Amino acid sequence: EIFDLADSLEVLNLSGNALSSLPDDLPRLHKLRVLFCSDNPFVELPAVLGRCQALEMIGFKANRICHVPADALPPRLRWLILTDNQIDALPAEIGQCSQLQKLMLAGNQLSQLPSTLANCRRLELLRISANRFESMPEWLPSMPRLTWLACAGNPMERVVVPPPAAAPVPWHALVIDGLLGEGASGRIYRAHWQRDGAAAVPLAVKLFKGEVTSDGWPQSELAASLAAGRHPNLIPVVGPLAGHPQGTAGLVMHFIPPTFKTLAGPPSLASCTRDVYAAGTRFAPATVARIARGVAAAGAHLHARGILHGDLYAHNLQCDADGHCLLGDMGAGSFLPDDAARSQALQRLEVRAFGCLLEELLQHADGTRGSGTHQAWSALRDDCLTETVSARPLYAEVVQRLQTLSP
Repeated sequence: EIFDLADSLEVLNLSGNALSSLPDDLPRLHKLRVLFCSDNPFVELPAVLGRCQALEMIGFKANRICHVPADALPPRLRWLILTDNQIDALPAEIGQCSQLQKLMLAGNQLSQLPSTLANCRRLELLRISANRFESMPEWLPSMPRLTWLACAGNPMERVVVPPPAAAPVPWHALVIDGLLGEGASGRIYRAHWQRDGAAAVPLAVKLFKGEVTSDGWPQSELAASLAAGRHPNLIPVVGPLAGHPQGTAGLVMHFIPPTFKTLAGPPSLASCTRDVYAAGTRFAPATVARIARGVAAAGAHLHARGILHGDLYAHNLQCDADGHCLLGDMGAGSFLPDDAARSQALQRLEVRAFGCLLEELLQHADGTRGSGTHQAWSALRDDCLTETVSARPLYAEVVQRLQTLSP
């Protein structure tokens, strides 16, 4: 009966079933663009996928996959999700996927990537956290469009001496007021802390799910969040949670008042790597300037502390009406290597994320295009987006240039 929909079916979600194979005549669904098969017992990525000519997005998260045949990669592949499987190698033929933009491989058994992946010059997001990498591929930091990298939880990660620990917040001292939201790595609750007769302090408590996510291990997020320290443009962290009755790990943060709103929605199936802004979204030039300066300052702070955010996006920014912004969600955070050249290459990789954000802000900005001011902002955007990675500025230079630009 599903094949009766062959002339119209574009998105097929088969997640959460007991499937271990797909029919050999799946290509009869000649308009199929998106296929989700997460939470099934597949042990091999089905080779039939490679014959689905219109297929662009494949999701096989949390299966038992240990083998990815070369034949399983369709010609139009843009987005491949193989998170939380048992894969120890990828086929060299993945380098022929010229349209590939997002590759999500966290929580596998990979110790290397095929060198041919360097041919995927459109690749923008890569998740290799929680694997077995002893070193980073030499070619990876020079990928021309690579922007969002998560690589924590591997043997190659630099051992970081933790900063003076924030005092743990005891679970028994918190009153949970209700669920605020849920993400890939955990649930966030509104709470308050009542201490020794003082006024109750409103807080947000993130309880980690304790399983590998699309970004990696929750403990990597906790480590990066605590190491980030304080900054006016980071969501303030109070400390780690202690004493949860089920032993659940958690992070206690300041409660962000409702005057702050998420700047944009996450990428859609169509936009792939770019955030989605509400219809009619417009920003005053002064608001664009304040958001840009805040994000650049937060990025410079994180890099100075040896942290790569890994997911610098508008959907991880909380902003008020005046453009005061707070960067959050360290789920893809990782620690920069000691090697200065490699560290700066990864920092420049993340500067491209700032360039993408600035491009989006300028697209939604009020004002006269073609003016000298707009040209100056556009020049900064272009310098951050250049595909010659070594030519991009570091965040310290971005911060300095932003100080010279008028709204």
